[in-house]
Amino acid sequence: MDGPLGGAAVTAAGFGVKGPRGWAFRDVGLDAAPGSLVAVEGPSGSGRTCLLLALTGRMRPAEGDARIAGLALPRHMAAVRRLSALAHVPGVTDLDPALTVAEHLRERALLQRRFDGPWRALPRPRRERAAAARRRIDDALAGAGLDLDALPKKARTAVRDLERVEALRLSLALALIGRPRLLGVDDTDLKLSDQARAGVWDQLRSVAAAGTTVLAVCAEAPEDVLTVSTAPAGTGDPSTTDKETADALAEAGRA
Repeated sequence: MDGPLGGAAVTAAGFGVKGPRGWAFRDVGLDAAPGSLVAVEGPSGSGRTCLLLALTGRMRPAEGDARIAGLALPRHMAAVRRLSALAHVPGVTDLDPALTVAEHLRERALLQRRFDGPWRALPRPRRERAAAARRRIDDALAGAGLDLDALPKKARTAVRDLERVEALRLSLALALIGRPRLLGVDDTDLKLSDQARAGVWDQLRSVAAAGTTVLAVCAEAPEDVLTVSTAPAGTGDPSTTDKETADALAEAGRA
C-alpha cells in the first residue's frame, strides 16, 4: 500500500535477472515501505545496477516476484517506468558537458510538461506555464541540495565545470523534476570524499523523508539504512556480469 506522500512500496522475493551470458543477480529479497531509503550494496560487477534497472521497470527479471506500488513485474514494467525516475546512471542519464546547469533544468522541465502533464494543461497562458516550471525546478533543486548561487557561474555554469558531487546533485534534481514515487540512484559513492559521501546520503534521507522511495547503489551502505545486497549474486565471472549490465544500460537508455 502506498503512503500518504505518494512513495512506492517495493517488495521482492527470489528476484533475479539472467541474460545469455549468465546471472546478473539472483535470489534478492526486499520489503521496503513507501518513503524508504534503500541501499543497493555490493562490489562493482555484482549486478547492483541491473537490480536498480529491474526494480524501476527497465530490465526484465528472469525469476522471482517483485511489486512496485502494487504493480507486479514484469507484467507492469511500463507502468513502473512511468512512476519511477533514474539519476546518475552512466549510459542512461549522462549529462551533456557542453550545456549549462540552467539549460539542463529548462530542458527537463519542458519535457516534463510536454510528455507527462495532462494535454489540457498545454494551452495555459505562457506566464502560468513558466511559473509552474519554475516551481518544479526550485522544488527539485531543494530536494537535491544543489545551490545554484554556490556554483562558479551560478546557473550558467557548464556541466564540464561542475565538481563530481555537484554533477550528482544536478542529476538528482533532473530526476526529481518529474516528482517520481520511486527514485533510483546509481554510484552514490563513486570517487567521493567521506564528507561528500555523507552529504549525499543525508540528502537522500531528506528525499525519502519527503515521501519518495529511494534506491541508492553503493559499495558500502551507511549502518542506519535498509540494505539489500547483490554480493552473493551471480554464477559467472565478473566480466559476464559487466556485459549484462552494459546491455541493460543500453536498453534502459532507449526506454
